Amino acid sequence: MNNRQEYLINKYNVAGPRYTSYPTVPFWDLDKFNLDKWKNGMLSFGKSEILANGLSLYIHLPYCESLCTFCACHKRITKNHGVETSYIDALLAEWQMYLSILTIKPTIKEIHLGGGTPSFFSAENLERLLKGILNGANVGENQAFSFEGHPNNTTAEHLQTLYDLGFRRVSFGVQDYDPIVQKAIHRFQPFEAVEKVTNLAREIGYTSVSHDLVFGLPFQKLESVRNTILKTLELKPDRIAFYSYAHVPWIKGNGQRGFEDEDLPSANEKRVLYEAGRELFEQAGYGEVGMDHFALPGDELFEAMNKGKLHRNFMGYTTQTSRAMIGLGASSISDIWGAFGQNNKDIEVYKKAVFEGVLPIDKGHIISDIDLFVREQILNLMCNFKTKWTFKEYETIHTDAWKEALEEMEQDGILEIQNNGLIVKEKAFVRNICMVFDRYLTKNQKTEKLFSQTI
Repeated sequence: MNNRQEYLINKYNVAGPRYTSYPTVPFWDLDKFNLDKWKNGMLSFGKSEILANGLSLYIHLPYCESLCTFCACHKRITKNHGVETSYIDALLAEWQMYLSILTIKPTIKEIHLGGGTPSFFSAENLERLLKGILNGANVGENQAFSFEGHPNNTTAEHLQTLYDLGFRRVSFGVQDYDPIVQKAIHRFQPFEAVEKVTNLAREIGYTSVSHDLVFGLPFQKLESVRNTILKTLELKPDRIAFYSYAHVPWIKGNGQRGFEDEDLPSANEKRVLYEAGRELFEQAGYGEVGMDHFALPGDELFEAMNKGKLHRNFMGYTTQTSRAMIGLGASSISDIWGAFGQNNKDIEVYKKAVFEGVLPIDKGHIISDIDLFVREQILNLMCNFKTKWTFKEYETIHTDAWKEALEEMEQDGILEIQNNGLIVKEKAFVRNICMVFDRYLTKNQKTEKLFSQTI
């Protein structure tokens, strides 16, 4: 790492959002949101968008058998699989409420099963869930159905059942193969299990197999990360997510305190890990997609990026451009472009509301016109690393501080200002560039206890 890179990391490594949405959840205006406004939004924009471009559906399956101490997701740790039935009953009941509000048979373009551990649920129960959802909907052309699978408990029955229901993409959480790191994060992941389930998915017919890796974990060293990546490349997954570990123990309590802060790589060390990973991926024929993904040239995500059609929502990067997304399950977030709504995070509270016939939305945000303008700029930056705006839009958001911040970043060489627009020159700092546009951050400067570090 040269002196310039070290200078930029020291300057720009601050707490900041990952921008799967804008405004980010901590800055939602809860006072202006209510359930009636949400339903009206579903009836107007949500319904028209679904008719025009289809629906994205995220289903949160929160149960895990053991706790991974690096994980910041909403989950419930249990070995009691008796919880599956009532939770699926609740998901199906929630789905029926949305069908009643929409009064149409929606066309589903995208389904993603996230968690938690979706493969905690039996194949039989997943089949009941998905058939119950698909029976009330049409399936769009070139649909993108995917799920997150734990390599240690994803079975042939899981893979075959979901494949028969239209799933063609699976992402396996690997994180790191080093035994010292695995012990620290309580994620024991043998390479043989990943190899077995990857090969099995391909034999069944999955066309996109992804592996999720994380850099910045406790006790990670350059050599151990390289070894993990080289093992991953032996299996040649179609996509690789290379996430920066988000250390937010103040949000997730004891779940992220299975190690000490001094066991974590520094910001400079993390950047060295990322650059080493990117070099290995590119040497193996992968192209960088968005902020933290790599894909082989034939993969749909890579093609979407090259065609300028990459999209980003609460599920991350996607090839589907529908602006209507319904989230089912405890803690799930729905997005109808003009508003966000999040379900209650407590599983029992969520189920009680649903079984009483009430949408389990706990909070939300109505998006203003200025919010929407900023949201589009951030989406452009996160997906295409460039953005443009009209002079009228510029006048709406322009402040001297905004202009000065962009000019300073241009002087530092991380972006280039163009006529009513900009191009990102240093992708490592795209979150920092997005933060300049974020009007809520200027009002709430203290972000240390809200977000992870940007580097």
